[in-house]
Amino acid sequence: MSEGFKSTSSEPQWSGGNGFKRQFSPSAKKSDDTENEAGRALIVGVLGGLLSAAGYLIYRRLPDEQKERLHEQVRAQIQSRIAEVRANFNI
Repeated sequence: MSEGFKSTSSEPQWSGGNGFKRQFSPSAKKSDDTENEAGRALIVGVLGGLLSAAGYLIYRRLPDEQKERLHEQVRAQIQSRIAEVRANFNI
């Protein structure tokens, strides 16, 4: 249940179909927080998937010269990160 919705009746709230009364306690609040976090994580995952799909579609339509420049930039970035990690671990 969202935090913005509150029941106006004085009757106790019922859980979703198992027949047991749901008491509002700190543990019930934690359950709602966990559900909110799971929902947020799902939304972030879906948005990330959509953005990466859009990026891939744009990349596919690039001319070969621009693709090669992107590959060079990525290779240079990876090489600098590897050098940084090696320096940090003295490999």
